[in-house]
This record gives sequence, structure tokens and C-alpha cells, in this order.
Amino acid sequence: MTETTKRSLILDTDPGQDDAIALFLALGSPELIVEAVTTVAGNVPQPLVTENALGLLALADREDIPVYRGCERPMLRDLATAEHVHGPSGVDGAILPQPSRGAEPEHAVDAIIDRCLASGDATVTLCPIGPLTNIAMAIVKEPSIVPKIREIVWMGGAFKETGNTTTLAEFNAFVDPHAAHVVFTAGAPLTIFPLDVTHKALMAPVHVEGLEAFGSPVADAAAGMIRFYEKHDVDKYDIVGAPLHDPCVIAYLIDPSIFRGHTAHVAIDHNNEGSIGNTYEVEGGAPTATVMTEVDADRFFSLVIERIGTL
Repeated sequence: MTETTKRSLILDTDPGQDDAIALFLALGSPELIVEAVTTVAGNVPQPLVTENALGLLALADREDIPVYRGCERPMLRDLATAEHVHGPSGVDGAILPQPSRGAEPEHAVDAIIDRCLASGDATVTLCPIGPLTNIAMAIVKEPSIVPKIREIVWMGGAFKETGNTTTLAEFNAFVDPHAAHVVFTAGAPLTIFPLDVTHKALMAPVHVEGLEAFGSPVADAAAGMIRFYEKHDVDKYDIVGAPLHDPCVIAYLIDPSIFRGHTAHVAIDHNNEGSIGNTYEVEGGAPTATVMTEVDADRFFSLVIERIGTL
């Protein structure tokens, strides 16, 4: 594998235990190059998401990757967070080291713009695994970045699946539906991993034990975070296993054949407060995104365990 065959990406994240697992998976995969990490308020507020990103990179011995602090709140709404799921730190279940490097002085939105403008057409992969605030703000501020984008791969939304924040809405979509509307209508290639597929990626205790067996600091931290994170879904859905929402995005970039989906014209309710954050397919509309619906769970978890275990 040569450098030119690897896929470069900007990871936009709000760590979050499943965000942490996604970051570790990306760092442990030679098919991918993480050019930068940008942070957005979501699972927990800024600056905590930025501190978590820096600590996760320090734990993985990858402080060479720059971190850019992004938006403090959604475009129009007040910030909703999810400490009831992720714990006060956002990454409860693990103790992160003190990083030796801080965030870069440039704002995440400007970093996304600058990196896109410095790239060739259709070469930049954006991987938002939190609310879409930073991505939307970059597009609004500098629309000329859209032709530079190879693909936006987002974890968010719920189509036929019930929401996890309201009856209709998934968390990332609910937090900033106006940002999602901007991204959905921007014209960039878009692939979505909604709850419809991520709720089929349940990491069972046997998988966590397999990861923990590697005994490395990263594997131990990942196992601890998954065990903490699992408690919420066990209590809420009466299921065994932690849904690895965000790592699905990274696994797709490594091996798209793990997933199946279909193209659709997607939209989000960003006006009606009663159904805000509801993502849906517009019947008869020209396709604007690929919506993933199926996962080969065995292959997915084998990839996660192997790559993070050997990081």
C-alpha cells in the first residue's frame, strides 16, 4: 500500500466513548491517514470535547496529529449534551493521560476550509461523527470548498428506526438540525450511518473481552469505555451490547463491503419544534445521499478488535 492509495480524512468529533473507539480504529488502520481532528460541542460541551480529543491522541501516542477546537454551540439552537449517556467527562470508563500538546490556534471551521482549499477537487474526506455544526459553518462561510470534498461520511439520523433522543430524532441530528439541513442540501457526496444500521452493530461482552485480551493501554481504555457506555443502552433498550455508532463510519472507509445501503433524497425537519431533528427520505426526489442500513457485524467487530488491539 502506497501513500497515494491511502485515504486521507478530517475527523470531526465530540468525544464521547464511541467517538474514541472510532478515532482509535482510524489510527490503527494503515488504509487511512488522519490529517486533523476537529472538535464540536455535542456529547459534552467545549472545551471538554477538545481536551478529550487531545487526551485520546496522547494515549495512542499520536500527538503529531493537530487538533482544532470548533463550535461551542449549534447554529441556531441551545446546546443539548448527553452526560447521562457518556458520563461527566464524556469518556467515563477510561483515564486519559495529560497531553503534551494543546489545540491549534486556528478555529476548526477555518482549518476545514483551509485544508479543503489547499487540496485538489474531490480529494477531501470529511468524517463528522457528532453534530454537523463545524461542517455546515465551513460550507456557509466558504461554499467553494464543496467541489473539493470527495465524500462526507456522517453518523447521524434515524429513518425507519426510532430515535434515541426523541421518538423521531437521533442525537447528532437533534442537536443541530439546521446544520444537517445545510449539509444535506450542499451538493457534496454524502453517506449517512443512521441508527437503522448502527443499532445492528452491538458489541457484546465477548467482543469486549477479546479486545481487552490484548492488554495494551489503548485496548484497556477502549474496553473500559465500552463497558461504561453499554450501561445506558442496557437500561434503556433492555439489550446486551454497546452500539458502536461512530466506528461504523471508519470501518466503511476501510472496507465499504462490510455495509449495504441505498441511495435516497434525504431531508431533516429543522422548523417544526415538535419533530425537529427527524431525518426522512423524500419519495420521488433525486438521490442526494447513500443511507446505510445493513452491517456484517462479525466482520465489523473482527476489524475493530484487531485494529484497536494492535494499536
